[in-house]
Amino acid sequence: MDPVVIPILVAAIVVIFLVASTVRIVPQARRYNIERFGRYRRTLQPGLNLVLPVADRVNSKLDVREQVYSSEPKPVITEDNLVVNIDTVLYYQITDPRSAAYEVADYLHAIDQLTVTTLRNVIGSMDLEATLTSREEINARLRAVLDDATGKWGIRVNRVEIKAIDPPHTIKEAMEKQMRAERDKRAAILHAEGERQAKILTAEGTKQKDILEAQGTQQATILRADGEAKAVELVFQSVHRNDADPKVLAYKYLETLPHLASSDNNTFWVIPGELTEAVRTVTSAFGDQSTADAPTSAQSEEAAALDADDASDESRTPELDARPTLPLDATRATDEAEKEAAAAVSDAKAEAEAAKSPQMPRREQTSGD
Repeated sequence: MDPVVIPILVAAIVVIFLVASTVRIVPQARRYNIERFGRYRRTLQPGLNLVLPVADRVNSKLDVREQVYSSEPKPVITEDNLVVNIDTVLYYQITDPRSAAYEVADYLHAIDQLTVTTLRNVIGSMDLEATLTSREEINARLRAVLDDATGKWGIRVNRVEIKAIDPPHTIKEAMEKQMRAERDKRAAILHAEGERQAKILTAEGTKQKDILEAQGTQQATILRADGEAKAVELVFQSVHRNDADPKVLAYKYLETLPHLASSDNNTFWVIPGELTEAVRTVTSAFGDQSTADAPTSAQSEEAAALDADDASDESRTPELDARPTLPLDATRATDEAEKEAAAAVSDAKAEAEAAKSPQMPRREQTSGD
């Protein structure tokens, strides 16, 4: 090999080494701390940077993006002497690469230990129930302490979250029983409240139903009474307008008598006081018709005999004083009308008693009645 080529190759290698040692390319979101002869010189920013070869060297490479650190569960004692395991999640960011590299040896370990001690101080002043329900308060107190301590380390703690709080197994069982009892209590209360509301609504519905039924019955009774009144008024107007014969009215009166005892609920019967007047009306009508005809001699004799009998009975029954003045046919008609009325009343009583007690044999009506 030519002796001239060897020095050229050596010089080229030295130049390449010097250039490689001079140029530093820093990626985005990274920071390089440069030391010159063992002393901090500067922090390289992202991009192309030039340093002195051999004299300058990179001491640490730091990531300035927000990072997440999850710690292992740590035992913590509560105020009521219960040991719970708590693990946390830490969100932090390096704001000063120089302080993070030179102010603390291992910032992650320092942050972890500071979090544990702060947790023990905070949880030690709370009972288990407060610990389980006061996560926001614990997070806020942890963040305040960590911000104060890590500020001089060039680190900013953005968030601190409690990931899990694990009480002992026996405490878990007791908590489950308590929660089950609370749920059963709420379920029983809701069930009782539902039944109470249902009963109230049912009572309101029954009340409204009774009110509406009573109003309907009242209106129906009023309308029925109005109809009956109008019907009676029309009947009376028709009777007065047509000038009905007293014989027809007396006959209809006697014809209506049997219906007085037709109801099943009747336990006694009232015979109207106008019955005698109706019978007299009928007999007087028949008496007028008999006087219009010419009486025979036999009838005259028989009437005379009956008059004698009636005269003898007058001393015993003074209430029949009007009968001797009537002729024979009128007297018979009166007797027959009285018998028919009595028979009609007895038939009505028999029908009512038969309807009330079907087991008893019905009384047979004889022709003699």
